[in-house]
Amino acid sequence: MKSSRAVLFYQQMQAALEEESRRREEFREWLTEDVKAEFINGEIVMHSPVKRGHYLSSNNLNVLIKTFVYIKKLGTVAVEKALIALTRNDYEPDISFWSNEKAATFDDETMLHPAPDFVVEVLSPSTKRNDRKTKYEDYALHGIREYWIIDPVKQCVEQFALLVPGDTTYLPYGKFFPGDFIKSVVLPEFEIPVAAIFDEKANFEALKNLMG
Repeated sequence: MKSSRAVLFYQQMQAALEEESRRREEFREWLTEDVKAEFINGEIVMHSPVKRGHYLSSNNLNVLIKTFVYIKKLGTVAVEKALIALTRNDYEPDISFWSNEKAATFDDETMLHPAPDFVVEVLSPSTKRNDRKTKYEDYALHGIREYWIIDPVKQCVEQFALLVPGDTTYLPYGKFFPGDFIKSVVLPEFEIPVAAIFDEKANFEALKNLMG
């Protein structure tokens, strides 16, 4: 603020943010159901088709979370194509959960969703940096209470959560591998074997337990 160029810096920043906002609106108008893309820090990030390990992990976990949430009547779950709109960025997480309070504001025409309560991202070579850095920071800053990062190659789940309301930095809850159980912070009583994320037989057994 002591710089004689402070006003100029402010004007330049304001102009840059206005231009970014314009491009973001164009992105939203351009985006279709058939395109997997995100708007991150002013740039459109396109996503190529994922490998089998990626979508199996995502689908397996989605089945378990969605079943649990439906049985317990806790809210709503979306996989991959639900666009969440944060302050600067638009993301399409692999799995998102919203509590009943937030889900009550949705209708069949909803395209832009608020910050979820719980988000899962499955790593791929092209998304790894954003998942671990940009999204990690942005999700925490916007109060997304729980974040899982899944590595389908190493068959590992990293769990992060906000310790108390108002926190803006995640607390690491641990790394979990097949043979371990992982328990959600946001979804009470949701505890599954990690193997159920990576193995279809284990997934089926875990699903039976949830429904039984």
